[in-house]
Amino acid sequence: MQGTANLNVMMKAARKAARSLVKDFREVENLQVSMKGAGDFVSRADLAAENILKEELLGARPTYGWLAEEGGEIDGQDPTRRWIVDPLDGTTNFLHGMPHWAISIALEHKGQIVSAVVYDAAKDEMFFAERGAGAWLNDSNRLRVSGRRSMVEGVFAHAIPFAAEKTLPATIKDLARVMPQCAGVRGLGSAALDLCYVAAGRFDGMWQRELKLWDVAAGYLIAKEAGALVEGIREGEDPLESGRMVAANGELFNPLVKLLREV
Repeated sequence: MQGTANLNVMMKAARKAARSLVKDFREVENLQVSMKGAGDFVSRADLAAENILKEELLGARPTYGWLAEEGGEIDGQDPTRRWIVDPLDGTTNFLHGMPHWAISIALEHKGQIVSAVVYDAAKDEMFFAERGAGAWLNDSNRLRVSGRRSMVEGVFAHAIPFAAEKTLPATIKDLARVMPQCAGVRGLGSAALDLCYVAAGRFDGMWQRELKLWDVAAGYLIAKEAGALVEGIREGEDPLESGRMVAANGELFNPLVKLLREV
């Protein structure tokens, strides 16, 4: 797919930041890390990648706003547009030498996500989408959600909360309801890639109860443009505002969300 100028800027920035991350990933045992909270790490690599993305994205579009995991929020001269960035989604995987992490970049315009890039540098998989133009992988692979129609055939993604996250009791209940009904639940450690895998038909659905906007803003659009239904776990809520999200193909969304909404 031929992308717009903004999408090209996003891809270029993602690839440049990825070169820095891949270099550090090869020397993961030497990374200096600090603890932000129980089980939640930030590395020098993470901060370096965010600085690269900030320089590239704001350098190309200096009037846009900025929201990122490490660097906080910056109001832009253009109040209608902002970059939403996670420089390293899957930090714990990265620091443990597991090649499942991604750079996530979304462009928001007037409160809606209009462009999205999620780059899995370890596998050289560039997932991207623009609103109304479909979702794509690398140069020419159009993404579509899976066609599975039965829960018993479905494989779903969900990250088990770490440490003392408040959603652990709800997750235990979720798993007790969902796992007996499906072919499997996987926790791979990157919400951005979970949504991209739903878009690609690798997962049939995903859900999560405690997300940050930068975790899923890009993956949200990619999944939707590939045909996924994406809602809040609680009926009527905005998943990007609440941080509670469920996504699945059209056949399995209703049975999955029904299980998650049981009281």
